[in-house]
Amino acid sequence: LLVSARLQRVKRGWVWNQFFVLEEYTGLDPLYIGKLHSDMDKGDGSIKYILNGEGAGTTFTIDDGTGDIHAIQRLDREVKAQYVLRAQARNRLTDRPLEPESQFIVKIQDINDNEPRFLDGPYQASVPEMSNIGTPVIQLTATDADDPAYGNSARVVYSILEGQPYFSVDAKTGVVRVSLADMDRETRENYTVVIQAKDMGGQLGGLAGTTTVNITLDDVNDNPPMFDQRLYQMSIPEVGPVGSVVGRIWARDRDVGVNAEMEYSIIDGDGRDTFDISTDPTNLFGIITVKRPLDFESKPSYTLKVEGANTHLDPALRHRGPFKDVTIVHVSVEDVDEPPLFDTPAYYVELSEDAEIGTVVKTVSARDPDAANNTVRYSIERSSDPEAFFYMEITSGALITVRSLDREEVGWHNITILAMEMSNPTQISSAQVAVRVLDVNDNPPSLTHYLEAYVCDSAKAGQLIQTVAAVDRDEPLAGQRFEFRLSPETVNNPNFTLRDNQGGPDRQSYGSRRSSVPITQFF
Repeated sequence: LLVSARLQRVKRGWVWNQFFVLEEYTGLDPLYIGKLHSDMDKGDGSIKYILNGEGAGTTFTIDDGTGDIHAIQRLDREVKAQYVLRAQARNRLTDRPLEPESQFIVKIQDINDNEPRFLDGPYQASVPEMSNIGTPVIQLTATDADDPAYGNSARVVYSILEGQPYFSVDAKTGVVRVSLADMDRETRENYTVVIQAKDMGGQLGGLAGTTTVNITLDDVNDNPPMFDQRLYQMSIPEVGPVGSVVGRIWARDRDVGVNAEMEYSIIDGDGRDTFDISTDPTNLFGIITVKRPLDFESKPSYTLKVEGANTHLDPALRHRGPFKDVTIVHVSVEDVDEPPLFDTPAYYVELSEDAEIGTVVKTVSARDPDAANNTVRYSIERSSDPEAFFYMEITSGALITVRSLDREEVGWHNITILAMEMSNPTQISSAQVAVRVLDVNDNPPSLTHYLEAYVCDSAKAGQLIQTVAAVDRDEPLAGQRFEFRLSPETVNNPNFTLRDNQGGPDRQSYGSRRSSVPITQFF
């Protein structure tokens, strides 16, 4: 079997070559592929050529009389690069094979009909700001469906169409690199770079494909913080409790994220012991708070020298520092109308129970702590002296007795004194006056009014008949010592006598003191 145009004798009967045909034929007539011819063909039409295998009858046809092979469909190497076919010559009348079936290949030759493609575009990439020239950003790869082994159809060259002078691309590798030094994120953060891949080695007539790379500059700590004010003015009422917020300051940083995080401290000033500063949960703002109680009258203003410093530093960029700034904070303490202030919160007084009515128990003193120094008036809180034993002189603060005192009835008086500003009655304060009533011997001994004793008629002289006890409500705590004797009308009684036994005190359950003597039979 002979193949047209290029004939090679292989063995008796069949001679063939590989068929080569260009892809993408677009003519109106079927594309001629080649010719089969058997040396047994005498040209009388007795031989019939048969074609089998891949694409036989659908993609390829053969003239069974002449052996001419044509392609009846457009061939695309990127879809199928070659076809394996089988040819045979048969007797047209008997259909008997004249020679064994043989195999041959139709190879589709490539033409440059596919542009390079970036399969994953558009791309997102990032690179730290201030990167050196030549720092790689991203590796791009364009694929070309053409045959890389045939000509330059698939040899891709990369170039940059948009994004100069900031970035460049390696023509062979497709690596995008930084091409401008010291790019600053704070000046410009986002860049759009357009990369082209062109086949045919970039030569004229090559096909090209493009993609977009969106490049973001990542922040580095290359900017020091700066307070937006050189002097902050703040104020807080003097009654502001410890921990209350005075105000907020901010050292602005053009960086972002951790590179903008701050730490604040009070480094000087007359208020460093009175105020404190901390960083808020965002690590951006400084919160000034009260550390100790304030008093407008003793100190109406404070000055703080505050420093704000970055907490995260890049060792490679320390030369751009210092990464901190200083400002002054002036805090004014606002005067608040405060209630009167006693010279002491509690008083203790001892007063004899026989003190005369009108006795001055104690003179208290309270003053208005405000600069106005308003007049103060005094009074007793009635619930602390419900039986009104005392009176408070309204202007002098003198606590005076208005009833007789009795230690045995009330031993202590706990008086609440009120001080009120004349100009503002809502401003009231209080103090406690504890009055201890001292004892005097103002209670006689008390005997049992009636005692009944029994004695046997056989009782002997000196026998104890009855013990008589006396009780005294007065002090001292160690008890009283009494002298016992018979009343004048019974002192000469011949039958009984009273003997003082000089007995010691005997504590009763109710706290009184008593002594006792025995009565004995005299005769």
